Amino acid sequence: MKKKLVSEAAAAEIRDKLRRAGKRVVFTNGCFDLIHSGHARYLDAARKLGDFLIVGLNGDRSVERLKGFGRPLMTFKERALLLSYLTPVDLVVKFDDDTPLRLIKKLRPDVLAKGADYTIAEIVGASEVQGWGGKVRRVKLVKGKSSSKLIRRILETTN
Repeated sequence: MKKKLVSEAAAAEIRDKLRRAGKRVVFTNGCFDLIHSGHARYLDAARKLGDFLIVGLNGDRSVERLKGFGRPLMTFKERALLLSYLTPVDLVVKFDDDTPLRLIKKLRPDVLAKGADYTIAEIVGASEVQGWGGKVRRVKLVKGKSSSKLIRRILETTN
């Protein structure tokens, strides 16, 4: 298996090579804590929007700030490893900010994909991507599939 977890600098270099080759790069991001079938389907749909999918993955401190105490359930390394085994994912890049805006600006994807539970106005980086001529696409989610719901279900069955 090729190495999929790369630094921001390496991802930008790869993105430049892909651009020169005329390839369409898609970017999405998330915590991907407790990876489930909804994530797999979402990433497959995102990958179909272009030729190459880069996933921005929140670092552990970022997940804790966003999701609260006790999260993430899996470390960054565990989440990155699982994502790297998913066929639609071409690269995984860590970010520790609360939003992926800085990373989006650095990578300048052709397509920014986010779940359809967000409006275009709510998608971080949408105006920037559209500003350089890229597209923003809302990807349909699998109903009832979320890490938070799965965690609640686990807790309900163990108490």
